[in-house]
Amino acid sequence: MRILLLLFALAFTTCQMPGPSSDLVMCHDPGSAVDEFAMFASESEFRAAHPDPKPIKIINEGEVIEFPVEGQENGRGYRVMVDKNSQKYLLLFHEWWGLNDYVKREADMWSKELNVNVLAIDLYDGKVATTSEDAGKLMQANNAERSIALIKAAADFLGEKAEFSTMGWCFGGGWSLQASLVLEDKAKYCVMYYGMPEKDTDKLNKLSAKVLMIHPNKDKWITGEVVTQFQDNMKAADKSLEVYHFDADHAFANPSSPRYNEEHAVQARKYVHAFLENF
Repeated sequence: MRILLLLFALAFTTCQMPGPSSDLVMCHDPGSAVDEFAMFASESEFRAAHPDPKPIKIINEGEVIEFPVEGQENGRGYRVMVDKNSQKYLLLFHEWWGLNDYVKREADMWSKELNVNVLAIDLYDGKVATTSEDAGKLMQANNAERSIALIKAAADFLGEKAEFSTMGWCFGGGWSLQASLVLEDKAKYCVMYYGMPEKDTDKLNKLSAKVLMIHPNKDKWITGEVVTQFQDNMKAADKSLEVYHFDADHAFANPSSPRYNEEHAVQARKYVHAFLENF
């Protein structure tokens, strides 16, 4: 009888039905920074804050690639090479939509602006959402172990001597930090656009990369309290963190979003340039 009660309790705590304002089932570990952000997909307000992206047509300057993942299906990504002799790579992590044309365009642009090789890693294994409802389902279905395996495999694919900076937005902002943790001393710089920070100080103690966080003050999910806690945790771990606040809302740097703020997006980009100039 005790065993049955224990199993019931575990099932209840790990797979809860969301509240009245949502229609997605949450099956995540609330203690995980990645899964904590994924739970936002259960909130109708969060989905409403991410209107369906506007379609764009771009001429890709990079190429879609596959790379081996030990014991699993191949990983995918979008790679832009500007210097085949360089061992430095900027790893990009997409928003909850997946590796869509906007992220590919960012890869093209950052490779030019920073004169660096770029690989945007596909954490959804080829799936791309065009509606907020589908994006929420993909984000909640994302498997952290698979994503970590993809990051490690991508790093191996790019070479033993490769060094990395990471960057991501929203869902990918959190994964930018997680990637820098996974890559340990191979990660030099980490850029987080309104992503969920890691709260486990034991993990942060192992961080080698310097971190830049772009934070919109009107963000209802990555709140000021979340950022302050991150600052305190990073200070306690004696790690480098720069935070720039903007009078803007979540997704303000995404031109496909109605919340896009060109003035702030341009300024944020300047901060990122200055942060990565020595990479």
